[in-house]
Amino acid sequence: MSLIDNVKATLKSKDTEGAFELYVTRTPGYLWACLFKWMGVHPVVVTLISIVIGGASGWFFYSTDLTTNLVGMLLLIWANWYDCADGQLARMTNKRTLIGRILDGFCGDVWFFSIYFFLCLRMQNQNIPFTDTQWGIWIWIMAAWAGFRCHGRQCAIGDYYRNIHMFFLLGSDKAELDSSVKIKKEMKALRWNSKEWFHKLYLYFYARYTGSQEAQVTEFHKMMARLQERYGDNIPQEVREDFCKGSKPLMPWTNIINFDTRVAVLFLSIGFNLPWIYLLFEITVLEVVRYYVTTRHEKLCRSILMNAKS
Repeated sequence: MSLIDNVKATLKSKDTEGAFELYVTRTPGYLWACLFKWMGVHPVVVTLISIVIGGASGWFFYSTDLTTNLVGMLLLIWANWYDCADGQLARMTNKRTLIGRILDGFCGDVWFFSIYFFLCLRMQNQNIPFTDTQWGIWIWIMAAWAGFRCHGRQCAIGDYYRNIHMFFLLGSDKAELDSSVKIKKEMKALRWNSKEWFHKLYLYFYARYTGSQEAQVTEFHKMMARLQERYGDNIPQEVREDFCKGSKPLMPWTNIINFDTRVAVLFLSIGFNLPWIYLLFEITVLEVVRYYVTTRHEKLCRSILMNAKS
């Protein structure tokens, strides 16, 4: 098998990966995963290293020196390779864990919180374009809206739609489509003692994250309730294929609202010393993409639901 064939064998699904992700992100991640497998490193350790490297990258964006910024860019790319490597390593070694999945989602939150924080420090004493007024508190408000309101929802729904697609394509065993209700039930069954408190704590945050995803897909849950009522756990292959046919064209859009596109714009805006453009891009362009993907996906679910009722 060629290198690319080996890389494809470690992917969750070919439908959810574009050419850019395959060659620029997943292939380096696979090579790192092979090294970590040879060294006997656990996937969770790789995730933790990724969190540290990505979090540290933000500090290098505080300076207006381009060379310093380039170091931050390289660190963020390196962290993303490790973020890919941990999942690939988990599938290669069959060491998939719930805490690994939770930490994997936590990675990006740490990276971008650090990036927003240092970008705000960098810009707060700079002038708003075409004015003599400094950004001051306004850049913090803009970053908070871009990060907590826009970025968080965009990445959450992009990740959820990919998992939904994999559920219909590969089945529940291959997809990471969890239910916030089940997670909360598991969390409440645990106690705040020395053995269970950490497990209980991360399940609490995971339930909140999953709940935020579910809140954006109301038509999907109506569709799933109807399908399970009619077919139980044995959804017919014809229905699965119909759903995947409508869902697959949306997968490239889910990639846009996740990492690669936003980071490209981030790097360009920093390179031209106009970081506020990146925040504006998240608030406008990526929000339009999120709305488009959500609208298309909900329409698809309504269509499948109507067919299931007939």
